Amino acid sequence: MINSKSLLPLLILVLVFSCKITNNVDSFPVKTESTALYNHTWQLEYMSNAPIALDSLFGDKIPNIAFDDIKKLVRGNAGCNGYSATYEKEGDNISFSDPGPSTLMYCGEGEQQFLNMMKKVNRYSLDENGKLNLMIDDIPLMRFKKE
Repeated sequence: MINSKSLLPLLILVLVFSCKITNNVDSFPVKTESTALYNHTWQLEYMSNAPIALDSLFGDKIPNIAFDDIKKLVRGNAGCNGYSATYEKEGDNISFSDPGPSTLMYCGEGEQQFLNMMKKVNRYSLDENGKLNLMIDDIPLMRFKKE
C-alpha cells in the first residue's frame, strides 16, 4: 500500500511537469506600430486649418497616402493629382521630401495645402483607434484612416 507521504512528492512532480507553459510568440507575426504603417492605403480624415469640410475642399478624391517600407517611398493622391515622395523614419520621427505630382491638373487650393502640410511633418503616431496621425512635434496636422 502507498502511504500519503510518498505520494505527495510524486503528485508535485506531476503537477510541475503538466503545468509547463509554452511560449510560441515567435511563431506569430507581431504587429508593431512601425509595421502597422505598411500594407495599407490611408485616407485623409482631418487636416488642421482646413477652412472648409474635406469633401468641399477636395471633392470626390480625398487625399490618401501609402508607405513602401522597402523603397522608403510614399505614394498617393493629393486630391487631384498623384504624388510620390521619399521619407525617412526613425522611431516616431518621420520626414518627407518635397512631394511631386505625377500629373499637373489644377483642382483648387486643397491639394497645395495637403502637400505643404506634408513638408512640415516631423512625427507620426498610431492612436488607439488605429488612425495615423502626422504631426509637428505633438500637434496633429493630419489624421488618416485605413481605406
